[in-house]
Amino acid sequence: MDTKLNTKLAISKPERLLVHGLDLSYFTGKLEGYLRGKQIPYDLIEMDTADFKRCGKATGVAQMPQVEWTNGQWLTDTTLIIPFLDEQYPDTCVLPSQPLMRFIAQLLEDFGDEWLWRPALYYRWAKAKDARLMSHRLAEGMMRDVPLPFFMRRWAILNRQRLHFLLMDGYSVNTAPRIEAHYLETLDALEAIFQQQSFVLGNKPSLADYGFFGSMFRHFFCDPTPAGIMRSRAPAVHEWVARMWNLKLIDYAQLQFNGEVSDCTQGLFELVASEFIPYMQANEAALGDKKRNFIFSSKGVDMRLPVHNYRAWRFQRMRQRFQALDGSSQEKLQSLLGVKAIESLKQNVPVGTAREIHPPIKQLPIQQLPKKALLSKTKILSHQWK
Repeated sequence: MDTKLNTKLAISKPERLLVHGLDLSYFTGKLEGYLRGKQIPYDLIEMDTADFKRCGKATGVAQMPQVEWTNGQWLTDTTLIIPFLDEQYPDTCVLPSQPLMRFIAQLLEDFGDEWLWRPALYYRWAKAKDARLMSHRLAEGMMRDVPLPFFMRRWAILNRQRLHFLLMDGYSVNTAPRIEAHYLETLDALEAIFQQQSFVLGNKPSLADYGFFGSMFRHFFCDPTPAGIMRSRAPAVHEWVARMWNLKLIDYAQLQFNGEVSDCTQGLFELVASEFIPYMQANEAALGDKKRNFIFSSKGVDMRLPVHNYRAWRFQRMRQRFQALDGSSQEKLQSLLGVKAIESLKQNVPVGTAREIHPPIKQLPIQQLPKKALLSKTKILSHQWK
């Protein structure tokens, strides 16, 4: 069962949100795309290291984006922020109301958030021209308040990112082609969809689109190497990314979400069933065995990967959602994902969830705090719609 959102804290909506993040960030981009679509006014507070620490102290979570709501309340984690804001602004919901399609949209958000993270960071830091560009941007951006010469800030960020997001996250000479394939296979699957329809689940934008948007926009669309691949290999995906950044959800408010998925999504669901669900299952099993790393075989290529508590929680939440569906919906999903994936989703969820045992984020997307974090003296980009 999903965490119930505390809507009582949201009686007084702010005139605009304060979004602390970076304009090159995966999940900041996902949230910005959603806020633009909802036409919710916001200011993007470009983080420096001091602001990152202040926000982490305020919420107890060291991540971005972090959102100041109102009266000292905060929002954190886009996978919780989006359904919360959908409740507050119901005229432009991106979550289907029909249970089966709602589950599918949430499943694809999980896939977009968690499966594409590794290739997104790989292309950014393993490719020389991409790494030069992004280390320069971070050195003059987030690390601008660090009292070191520019070249030292750039060197520090480059080596730090390559350590954490390459060497400690499954990268090697042998695994690099397979990590690249994670992007290419997803790109091809999405291209097949967007050649036939406007959005992932039909002709109305849904949570599934925003799940893919974070990586596809801020990394694959913007970083030089994957952007070149997207333009030549998947022009319909390229066009979808630009359209997602520019759309207004109110223009689609009168449309209904499809009641079933189209045949053109078959390739995407094959990836979800054959790669993503087994990966999430293996990660959770390793967490249960109190391991710090585990071996995952991606189409015959063994990758040594770190255990993520947060992904274990998301997999448990995925199973809870599946098991709450009626028998007919579960049967339809079996025809879509196959028997093996469905057997994984039928596994019992431990009494003590990963979040309760190893809490990666706050239980609710809003936290009541004694006071707001201070804003850094930094660039503020305002977004207002009439």
